[in-house]
Amino acid sequence: MSEHRDSYCPSCGVAYEEGQEYCLECGARLPVNQGVVGVLAAAWQRRFAWYPGDWIWPVLLFLVLTVAATALALAAKSAHEADRPIVATNVSVPVGPGATQVPVPVTSAPATLPIPTAQPTITTGPLPRAPGTGTRRTGTVPATNPNALAAWPTDKTGYTLVLVSLPLGGGRPAALARARAAKRAGLTDVGILLSSDYSSLHPGYYVVFSGIYGSQAEATAAVANAHAHGYPGAYQARVTR
Repeated sequence: MSEHRDSYCPSCGVAYEEGQEYCLECGARLPVNQGVVGVLAAAWQRRFAWYPGDWIWPVLLFLVLTVAATALALAAKSAHEADRPIVATNVSVPVGPGATQVPVPVTSAPATLPIPTAQPTITTGPLPRAPGTGTRRTGTVPATNPNALAAWPTDKTGYTLVLVSLPLGGGRPAALARARAAKRAGLTDVGILLSSDYSSLHPGYYVVFSGIYGSQAEATAAVANAHAHGYPGAYQARVTR
């Protein structure tokens, strides 16, 4: 039996052979020199006669990891403190001969300041007077379309003057032309109704109307004006859904 003098029992110090699991002297379990732990155990035994056991390696690894984590935490804390702005307080500002100097707290400003973005403003109606002048500034008001026609208010029941009724077969362009002609003649609130959308009108027509009145009396009073503007057949009618 060949004996390895560099392998000794960690309990009694008696040498043992490679592959032996238990000490023949004291019966203690011998370190199995397999893998990383086995290599480390063998190296320990070659240097020292006493071997504490395989548990020593997890303990040493834990200690090494703890030291490394502590070092990283301290380095991160130092870097964070180095990035913090320096604040100066109680800076004395002279206010004149014989006067008491007033301590003024001063804080460091950020490296960059946000640039305010100008917001567009919409002005309606007259603008305030310009400083140092006696004139009032005025805003720009978009011009109204002279050819725009009136639209009957949604769900409104009222009265109007029927100027012309054109069958749907004639097409909407013909009704538009008649409505614009009435507008050029001087009538107000001229528009077109699709009679089928209103229960009070006979269906199947484009109705060219003038005026949006809340009462029958107002509409009746306006009939004479329509006659005078070249529409002798105009009459008042009730408009309801």
